[in-house]
Amino acid sequence: MQDNATEVTAAGIARLAGVGRAAVSNWRRRHADFPKPVGGTDTSPSFALTEVEEWLREQGKLAEVPLRERVWQQLAGHPAGPVTGLLHAGSALLLVHDRPTEWLALSATADDHALAERLPAALEGVLTPRFGPPAGRALTTPASAALVPSVPLLRGAAELAADIGARRAFGFLLGRHLDANPRQYTLTPPGPAALMAALAGPAATALDPACGTGALLHAVRTHGVRTEQRLYGQDSAPELAALTALRLALDGPAGEGGGPTVRTAAADTLLADALGDVSADVVLAHPPFNERGWGHDELAYDPRWEYGFPARTESELAWVQHALARLRDGGTAVLLMPPTVASRRSGRRIRADLLRRGALRAVIALPAGAVPPNNIPLHLWVLRRPAGSSGPAPELLLVDTTSLAAPGDVREKQAWTAVQDAVLDAWHTFDRAGTLKERPGVARSVPVIELLDDEVDLAPARRLPPPAAGGGGAAELTAVREDLAGTLRLTTKLTPASAVPAAEPARWPLTTIGELARAGALFMRTPAASGADSRSGGPARTAVPVLTDHDVLTGAAPSGTFTGDDEPFLLRAGDVVVPVVGGGATARVVDEATAGAALGRGLALLRPDPAALDPWFLAGFLRSTANNRQASSYASTATRLDVRRLQLPRLPLPEQAGYGERFRALAAFEDALRLASRLGGQLVQGLHDGLTDGTLAPE
Repeated sequence: MQDNATEVTAAGIARLAGVGRAAVSNWRRRHADFPKPVGGTDTSPSFALTEVEEWLREQGKLAEVPLRERVWQQLAGHPAGPVTGLLHAGSALLLVHDRPTEWLALSATADDHALAERLPAALEGVLTPRFGPPAGRALTTPASAALVPSVPLLRGAAELAADIGARRAFGFLLGRHLDANPRQYTLTPPGPAALMAALAGPAATALDPACGTGALLHAVRTHGVRTEQRLYGQDSAPELAALTALRLALDGPAGEGGGPTVRTAAADTLLADALGDVSADVVLAHPPFNERGWGHDELAYDPRWEYGFPARTESELAWVQHALARLRDGGTAVLLMPPTVASRRSGRRIRADLLRRGALRAVIALPAGAVPPNNIPLHLWVLRRPAGSSGPAPELLLVDTTSLAAPGDVREKQAWTAVQDAVLDAWHTFDRAGTLKERPGVARSVPVIELLDDEVDLAPARRLPPPAAGGGGAAELTAVREDLAGTLRLTTKLTPASAVPAAEPARWPLTTIGELARAGALFMRTPAASGADSRSGGPARTAVPVLTDHDVLTGAAPSGTFTGDDEPFLLRAGDVVVPVVGGGATARVVDEATAGAALGRGLALLRPDPAALDPWFLAGFLRSTANNRQASSYASTATRLDVRRLQLPRLPLPEQAGYGERFRALAAFEDALRLASRLGGQLVQGLHDGLTDGTLAPE
């Protein structure tokens, strides 16, 4: 075996075979011929991918490794790390994208070392036209020696590109890498990124000075596609600047002159601005928050501080002024900001000067959960570089969308659409007229003179008190009360009849879910094989709702959004879904309203054969506390359910149907209780709000 062979962990083996990790552990114990570890640690060993594939095929556990999984495992186990593998694969995919015939000629070379020798010149032939000369770009051309261990990955990536296209192949690999390392990257979700691009408007030249993986520049590209666009990005992490360049180049049409001009640089933007000569139509940024080492001591006399020298604790206001400095006159910047920036005393003088000179045009509060960190309702600041002859703007737009979506609902497509529509409607009206008629609790334009007090507090919540919970005053609270009364009547009607003890405890012959799956009585899909998620690092191809484990636990509608390049696994009416992490005894039968959503991570799916199993009978017995306990394993931080070990009585269909009808009635009662709880909470809070703000009388 080569020293640089791709390695795979037990989790990777489980993903390849479509089983749980416990099955891999069993194979290691029971089969003496299972491949021996070649790396890793005693507690987390790694194995040679080729040896694992061969063993799985010999055992009949794997007919053929799916191409996507093989390529992903090659990337994840790259000897130099997955980021290096991703950069090499992306460079090769760009060659496939721009010069497919040249790649075909090169890849015909059977010897990997010979191909690695010839690749650098070919890669340089596409990287320089796309990103400029080597000395000034973030993405360097890898040397032959560095490419040798990557050649199997590059061949696999090119094969995947032949199947789904180079853009989607890179989007899949990038998205999977970001999903596998969520704590290493600060991501801007597609919805907020698209909103920021829409607020800024179409741009011929766009800049992101903290580009990360390029989500904002990608949103600019898709919001107003222009083949002559010039896209600039900078990031202090060299690998992120390089990944952004590849992502944006692969977004465009094939050919060296067919896409946008892309330039990215790897350096600290505030301390070493590599794009100081850029004059952009649009600047979008999701900068790092709360940085103390942003350059306060080194940059005291920097010409970018046109609105005041930021305090050491005001790194965000340094980013705001950097964005304004890189705009052309009249250009627009949209930045994500933590809410404290709108009201910290140390920044009040800069905020005041931004207002006086008309540079700050809007402050928009997003719902908590829209952008990580999910517990904080971040703000969007919309800025415009004043033109030479323009006077101060008389009003500032304040928008507060926190009442439009609860933190748990904001990722639902419908909830986010309501937020986005409210923001864009208010902004476009204000941008055209310079003022906005108040929309209670959501938006108003405030005269700048009212804001220039000792605090210069720009937090929308301070100027936009939310309407009474439950809507807008006594009329809607009355409607909520009527809905609650109706729901309580329904709950009373659905209350289960008195429990009747059995003459003697039933003793059924039992079978397991694993045995039923092997017998063909049901189809099973485990979380290891599920790919739907509510985040995406790659370019969006489709958008379908995703049923998450939280939705199953709370009885909610699908709240995730699938925007990846993987094919989503769609649910059908009658499917049974089971959360596998958390320790709760929960199962849900998919109804017609949920059918068509994608299966989310953390959920196992059971699709019963209607000739053998009643879905409600199946779901009801899976909710048994004792059943869940015997099928669960316990770690230091979580409980995991092995769905294969869950048990079910062997009963004929007519008897199953009797149990199924009772379980269906219990589910309807549970749903009514949940609705009553939500309406009751809404009514109580609405009455509190109305009484305390004076819109309701105490009588």
